[in-house]
Amino acid sequence: MTTQPRSDAELAAQPAAYWTGLAYEALIAFTRARQAELGFTQPGYWLLRNLSPNDLSPDGRGMTVPELQQAMSAYLRPEDDVAAEAEDLLERGWLRRDDTGRLWITEAGDEARATLKRHAPAIRAHIHQGISDADYVTTVKVLQRMIRNTGGAVGQGLSFGSGRL
Repeated sequence: MTTQPRSDAELAAQPAAYWTGLAYEALIAFTRARQAELGFTQPGYWLLRNLSPNDLSPDGRGMTVPELQQAMSAYLRPEDDVAAEAEDLLERGWLRRDDTGRLWITEAGDEARATLKRHAPAIRAHIHQGISDADYVTTVKVLQRMIRNTGGAVGQGLSFGSGRL
């Protein structure tokens, strides 16, 4: 069992990868648990968002599973099964498949997407409780600097708008 560092100097000596890894796992687990309470999975929500002309889809056109996997590649986890998620959404009537294999969001699917999106600010607020926007921005900038320092690409970040999750 490890103990928490007692001073800022001890904390400053801790490896960033350890803390970012713990944070990532805790944040994903929390977010996915809240979404499961609402009857969704995070990958299912992303499918709906990527297919909705009222959200991330630039043109509302249907997409194949490989196209959706590519569109979501920056945030899918290894255990996420886009094809299985799509099948679940088809069974719920939230997606439909055309004769070319493209998936399209249905009216019911877009309503479901909008319902979960309304919960996103509360989930974010819980995660950010006690953290000022200034501290959060500083943290993101520090992480971006570490990424650049190690030869990684920072890019523009994810474009999730108010419905991120």
